Amino acid sequence: MPARFLSPDPATWTGRQAPANDYWFQKIQCVEWSEYLEDGPLGISLIGYAVDEGVRRNQGRVGAAAGPLAIRTQLAKLANHLPEDLNLYDLGDISCPDGDLEKSQQALADCTAEVLRQRDFPVLLGGGHDIAYAHYKGAQKAFPGKRIGYINFDAHFDLRPDTEGPNSGTPFFQLAREARERDEHFPYLVFGIQLAAATPSLLATVEELDVDFKVAREMVFSRLDSHRRFLDSFLSDLDAVCLTIDLDGFSSAYAPGVSAPNPMGFSPEGVFPLFEYLAASGKLISLDIAELNPAYDQDTVTAKLAARCVAAVVNGLG
Repeated sequence: MPARFLSPDPATWTGRQAPANDYWFQKIQCVEWSEYLEDGPLGISLIGYAVDEGVRRNQGRVGAAAGPLAIRTQLAKLANHLPEDLNLYDLGDISCPDGDLEKSQQALADCTAEVLRQRDFPVLLGGGHDIAYAHYKGAQKAFPGKRIGYINFDAHFDLRPDTEGPNSGTPFFQLAREARERDEHFPYLVFGIQLAAATPSLLATVEELDVDFKVAREMVFSRLDSHRRFLDSFLSDLDAVCLTIDLDGFSSAYAPGVSAPNPMGFSPEGVFPLFEYLAASGKLISLDIAELNPAYDQDTVTAKLAARCVAAVVNGLG
């Protein structure tokens, strides 16, 4: 069992009485790492990142460590539209009992790499957005030599320098710096940026690192075809891509329960078709959901939204 790992809890997966496999709670298999084996052509493997140390370091509202449980609770209630021969695993949580964020990130990276080596599709449930660094490191470890891009739906670039250590605002700066040290470009695309939160110095970093992005006001259904072409261009010279969805990119009308609420964010209508389009591209290898903070949720709508994000992606995998 990897260090810092908490076993999956079958009691999380409950729901109403129904015919077999009508709901996710009936399809899920809670599996210990020692028993984790791949049976079918493709499996979906859930790993929680019950960590908000990065949010605390970034002076955000702590509470995202409870995010994985809240998302699982809502996933359990979803109608099951997954293929019958598709395995669905819950592999438990990474925790951070001692405040050592870096060790928790390494543990998640190792677990993500193992899932990818098993040819499963990892779904990582956060947790602070420092999950994104661990997510990508796991993909790099599993597929050395492949050109892997990162797509982020988010109000923020999360390109802050890590001069005082990594936190939830630094993951893509860390990854871009490491790419530069290898004389490589870090392929990074962001949908949903709030320019009100992007300082001139940060935008200079964005330009220097050649980051592609769309601002929040562009994330509307009427521009869907344009965004698809934008995605196609980004994906064209990549071998694979990771997807991260920071829930604070959504308007707080849809996602009040996040670490940094955002009244001017995008709507589900503006982005869910892009989740599905990316899932069907054949290049998406993994997903993470970040920044759910159940302590500030209202009627569990943010947790429900997170679950629907997961379902939109995994139901659409090509």
